[in-house]
Amino acid sequence: MTELDDDARDDAEPSPPARVAAGSARKGRPTMADVARAAGISTALVSIVIRGVPGASDETRRRVLQIADELGYVPDQRAQKLRRSSSRVLGVVFELQQPFHGDLVEHIYAAAARHGYEAVISAVAPSREESTAVNALLRERCEAAILLGSRLPDEELERLARRLPALLVARRSGLPGVGSVRGDDVMGIQLAVDHLIGLGHRRIAHIDGAGAPGSSDRRLGFLQGMADHGLADYADVLAGGLTEEAGAEGVRYLLDRQAPPPTAVIAFNDRTATGVLDVLAQRGRAVPGEISVVGYDDSRLAKMPHVQLTTVSQDAAGMADAAVTAALDLIKGGTPQETVLTPRLVVRATTGPAPR
Repeated sequence: MTELDDDARDDAEPSPPARVAAGSARKGRPTMADVARAAGISTALVSIVIRGVPGASDETRRRVLQIADELGYVPDQRAQKLRRSSSRVLGVVFELQQPFHGDLVEHIYAAAARHGYEAVISAVAPSREESTAVNALLRERCEAAILLGSRLPDEELERLARRLPALLVARRSGLPGVGSVRGDDVMGIQLAVDHLIGLGHRRIAHIDGAGAPGSSDRRLGFLQGMADHGLADYADVLAGGLTEEAGAEGVRYLLDRQAPPPTAVIAFNDRTATGVLDVLAQRGRAVPGEISVVGYDDSRLAKMPHVQLTTVSQDAAGMADAAVTAALDLIKGGTPQETVLTPRLVVRATTGPAPR
């Protein structure tokens, strides 16, 4: 993650009309702008040095610190903290192309408002990396960052948490300074497996989320669920992804290979499930008459009249409430916690009895 110079504007104060020569003293408390002027560099670069973050050479650091000492500049940590903590703004990073993230953002707005906070969003898109989205939020003076389905590596998350409270949603944390709110993905997939086996299905495939957050837990839940019913030999896991294309590619493989196709498919999420449904429709395969399909998330996609997808609900409203509550607790100095919510199965039109 690229470090930002966002604190520079906090520390800079208006300079008087008369210029101060390098190394000279001025009346009143020296400011960061005075240090920058004396060093002949930008206030932003001085801020980087004073905060001790990456972005300045060793030589520049030595020179700036020496000049700051000569001028008697002392950062006003109390004023910085006051300015940062009074914004009443929560930053939210989400993936633009994930319908469930859109549902979460809608509920986060409402949950934040109930606590007297605003939510500012920053999107991740194919043309915009997550680190860019996070950095944009830092410039908004957010009191905490809520990251939906974050794929940032641990070291970047730890770096972010050193700057402001950070909370992961729909992803495990495992980091001492980062909280998380997520659903029980192992249980969620097991609910789908139990439902399908109760309908008589035996050959069940899972198109997983590849390396997406939650994919390993959902894969584990699928394998455990099948094994619990004595059907481990019928469990079929395919590497998939988060998109319609991943679902389409997975189900094409299942239909075209030599082995008998499964009678049911559990997709990593609703978006992947719609790709499965599209291919089945193109191939003339009846759903659920020939193949049942289950998604995950209970996003707006699952509820569309022409889809009516059986899916596992993560309860977007409940997850948003828990996320905002957890973020506010971190702002107050609370210890980062992991909150795990219980999912539920929502049965609609895409699952039915296994074909005879």
